[in-house]
Amino acid sequence: MSNVCDVTGKAPSFGNAVSHSHRRTRRRWNPNVQRRRFRLADGRTVRLNVSTTGIKIIDRDGIDSVVARLRARGVQI
Repeated sequence: MSNVCDVTGKAPSFGNAVSHSHRRTRRRWNPNVQRRRFRLADGRTVRLNVSTTGIKIIDRDGIDSVVARLRARGVQI
């Protein structure tokens, strides 16, 4: 599964893991992306990879307006 949110565009961040001795190794921080199904007003369902922030945006604005924004951006749904 991709670690990129369809709504917000959040992707993994990269940086260093610093140990007690200050030895640095590369690591990544993954966003909390979940595969969710949403039902549109016309009865169809849409599956999206959304982060928890994306779920809050969908709760706030509504799934129909979010899908309209995604389609305007050129995302195939």
